Parts: sequence; structure tokens; C-alpha cells
Amino acid sequence: MKFETEIIRSSRKTVAIEIKENNKVIVRAPYFVSDLKIEEFLNQKKGWILKHISIMENRNEFSKKLTPQDLENLIIEAKENIPDLVSFFAEEMSVEFNKIHIRSQKTRWGSCSAKGNLNFNCLLMLCPLYVREYIVVHELCHLKELNHSKRFWNLVEIYYPDYKTAKLWLKENGRQIIGKLG
Repeated sequence: MKFETEIIRSSRKTVAIEIKENNKVIVRAPYFVSDLKIEEFLNQKKGWILKHISIMENRNEFSKKLTPQDLENLIIEAKENIPDLVSFFAEEMSVEFNKIHIRSQKTRWGSCSAKGNLNFNCLLMLCPLYVREYIVVHELCHLKELNHSKRFWNLVEIYYPDYKTAKLWLKENGRQIIGKLG
């Protein structure tokens, strides 16, 4: 991966790197530091620079709003994938559900009604598989325990022992994904 570099010299005492939104690397350097020393410094910091450019690109990807076509494609993808996950885990858990609905929602990843209807957010398709699995297990556990009591969370842990990792991922990334709805 290549990056554009701009050198800005001033009366500062140290060399510093700044990465701009367009992946342009700004090197701020004292007047007395040679171009060769700056180039050596950049080569030494290349790994750090590439890592932070990648982080910024991922952040920019998260912030892009979904077009109506994107949303339609996510709904189609969710309708193709989520029912299979639900069926798999429902069999594992020995529970029966009524209907599955896929929606685009700004406040929920999933829900379960007292009638056994399951609703899932199409934005789950932008989450890692283990997060989708956790949401499916979470909603299926509501078929046994229609609340968030200690017994409910014990069920979730029985059927998806690593659920806390998925919850943490949603806590750290969920808001950005929901924000893609605009």
C-alpha cells in the first residue's frame, strides 16, 4: 500500500506524523532534519502508518450511509441466511418458533413476541457471523424465558457460551452500523 507524503518544516524540535482522512501522511519536521533522515524515519514507521491508514479506512467504511439498493440487498441476504441459523439453533435448543420477519430497524437487532414470532434486523448481515448467531440464540431463548432475568442469561450462556464477546462487539460497533441507516 502506497501513501502520499507531505513534509512541513517548522521550528519544532521533533519529527511527527499525522494521517489525514484522504490517507495523506503529513510529516512535521524541524528545519535541521534532512530529507534522508525523514525518509529513514518513514521507513521505520511504515508498519504504524499502514496500520493507522487501515483503521481510518475501516472507520470511513462504517460511516457510509446505505443506499435503498444496499438496504434491499441486505434484506435479501438476511432472508437467505438468518432462517437457516434460526432453524439450526432452534433444533439444538428444542424450541419451536412461529414466523421469522426481517426488517431494517434503528433500535433493535432482534425481538421475539409472545406468539413465537421472531424479528431480525437486516443490518445483522454487516456483523460477524458469531454476532448473528448470538442474536439468534438470544431471541430463541426468549421462547423459553420471555424476559432478561438471570435464568434467561443462564440459558443464553448454555446455548452460546461466548455470548459476552458478541455483546462486546455490538457495544463497540453496533451504533456505527445502525447509523448507516441515516
